Amino acid sequence: MEIIIFSGAGISAESGIATFRDSGGLWEQHKIEEVATPEAFHKNPKLVLDFYNQRRQNIQNAVPNEAHRKIPLLESIGNVNVITQNIDDLHERAGSAQVIHLHGCITQAKSSRIDDFIEEIGYLDINVGDLAKDKSQLRPHIVWFGEPVPAMDLAIDLVKNADIMITIGSSLNVYPAASLVLETSTKCQHFVIDPNVQDLNLPENYTLIKEQASEGLNNLVQHLTNRQKKPLKSE
Repeated sequence: MEIIIFSGAGISAESGIATFRDSGGLWEQHKIEEVATPEAFHKNPKLVLDFYNQRRQNIQNAVPNEAHRKIPLLESIGNVNVITQNIDDLHERAGSAQVIHLHGCITQAKSSRIDDFIEEIGYLDINVGDLAKDKSQLRPHIVWFGEPVPAMDLAIDLVKNADIMITIGSSLNVYPAASLVLETSTKCQHFVIDPNVQDLNLPENYTLIKEQASEGLNNLVQHLTNRQKKPLKSE
């Protein structure tokens, strides 16, 4: 059985990692064009690097929550791939072995000239003057607005073959990643866990679970692994 977890910022919010789009989120403190575009990095690399250095420290201090920790339990019933829009490493720290980061990962850096020159930096800062192996300025391995999503084709292939897809904590407003929910086959059982998601953005066949990430996933994992859990809250 092929199981896909498609996660967004909502799954990490319970770990204290600020979301970008909700009230009080990061975009209220910074304009997108100032910190999350190639043009911003070219114009003011120190501002952009400092922004992601702060995020990296926030993520280092965070711990996986119950939702992250429940996902590896699904490996008892199938092959689990996590496809995440998040740049944190909480899925890996919770024990998920197969994780695709659509928008990059904060614990990696890359050349500002050649996309394939990627290196692990852990939770270290990136500063102006830190160079990649091609002698260009290092930048966060993050997919910024206006840049292509290299892992999208692999993600689509995995979703098309899924028997179960669980979308959790995603607003389904960020494209092209949000379009993944439309790639499931007719055989796929699709569950969407989010207390705020709008029906307008959902695929045709799905079970909507209007709960926070930890509660909703806990109930769903027990349902899928035991097949004898109480009926799911859905609308």
